[in-house]
Amino acid sequence: MNLLHANDRAGEFPPSYYAATATPLARFAPLQGQHSAQVCIVGGGYTGLSAALHLAQAGLNVVLLEAHRVGFGASGRNGGQVGSGQRQDQDWLEAAVGREDARKLWDMGEEAKALVRGLIDRHAIPVTFYPGIAHACRSAAEARHAQTYAEKLHRDYGYTQIQPLDRSEMRAIIGSDVYHGGDLDMGAGHLHPLNFALGIARAAAEAGAHIFEGSEVLAIQQGAKAVVQTAAGQVVCDHLILAGNGYLGGLEPKIAARVMPINNFIVATEPLGERAADVLSRPIAVADTKFVVNYWRLSEDNRLLFGGGESYGYRFPDVVKTVMKPMLEVYPHLRDVRIDYAWGGTLAITMNRMPCFARIGPNVLSASGYSGHGVAMATLAGKMMAEVVQGHASGFDLLERLPQPRFPGGAALRWPLLVAAMTWYSLRDRLGV
Repeated sequence: MNLLHANDRAGEFPPSYYAATATPLARFAPLQGQHSAQVCIVGGGYTGLSAALHLAQAGLNVVLLEAHRVGFGASGRNGGQVGSGQRQDQDWLEAAVGREDARKLWDMGEEAKALVRGLIDRHAIPVTFYPGIAHACRSAAEARHAQTYAEKLHRDYGYTQIQPLDRSEMRAIIGSDVYHGGDLDMGAGHLHPLNFALGIARAAAEAGAHIFEGSEVLAIQQGAKAVVQTAAGQVVCDHLILAGNGYLGGLEPKIAARVMPINNFIVATEPLGERAADVLSRPIAVADTKFVVNYWRLSEDNRLLFGGGESYGYRFPDVVKTVMKPMLEVYPHLRDVRIDYAWGGTLAITMNRMPCFARIGPNVLSASGYSGHGVAMATLAGKMMAEVVQGHASGFDLLERLPQPRFPGGAALRWPLLVAAMTWYSLRDRLGV
């Protein structure tokens, strides 16, 4: 079974809060017949749309193929958090790649956040960027580490936007006694993820990119000119960019062995009215330190958007049941609140939780596996691949150099082995280890 068709209606956004509140964008026609392009992009999420926008602005002839709708996948369903740095912290990066490259990766994360905000401003995307993400720690030791880490970022990276929070300060912001403290990063933020994706698509089309929806790629033939085949058409191109992330499937086995799709889930409550102040006293987002992260924020109409729980495989479980358990552990007083929307989505992770950048061939690029840190990094990845096509590869080269191990068992056995590992980590979460 293909994840593109396992849980959703063909060519339709899932019935999420984001889809219900999206700024409409007219549907793009499917690919028909044979086309030629300088660059063909597979996938219409942040990565592919950003690549299409930047290439079209540079005057290249670009075709983007999306199996369903632009923003259909993780780009239109996620928690909307625009985090600082990389998915791994600077301590991990310094140990893995050294201080010099760790600094470059930190700067890259800052560039990614600035790119998101810059695109919103330059293209009048109907999205508000709300500053602030709190990181809520489950233990006193984690809270102490958060304070030490904030001091490190200030000392070694000149980053002054993080404020450590003790238990009472965290309680005052998030209205829950579950956490021992943490920090508040005012350089990070959150937004409406689907509207952001649709805004980039609109800008790319206005810049001259040719976008085709309802155009699932069935086969790719590499060569001096790559050939990309859909059910009703074909694109012959000089350069090919693979931007399918968790939905890439078996189109490229080298990526499938290192990037694995997993499913994550979100619910949206009814509008909470005055009760919203008992959930979040400030318009920030929150993510906690559980291995399977809980994350949440308030919508503009004061609904709680709460994400949590994961599944591995094709079919989504009961989303409300999956998410309500962790939500009520944080906010037991919301037991009586109605759930108006519940949806799942497929993202992609790597073994080391750092994105997988790869040259598949002389004229084939891929970026994926953002591991829950993709709003900003995926947008920057598209820009970076556009730069590679134009002969500027320094940022891409740095990320491609990161060690990126294969999943044990490769594409065939990665799911059952991951389920065993996740069961262990889930047990650790429940025990508070």
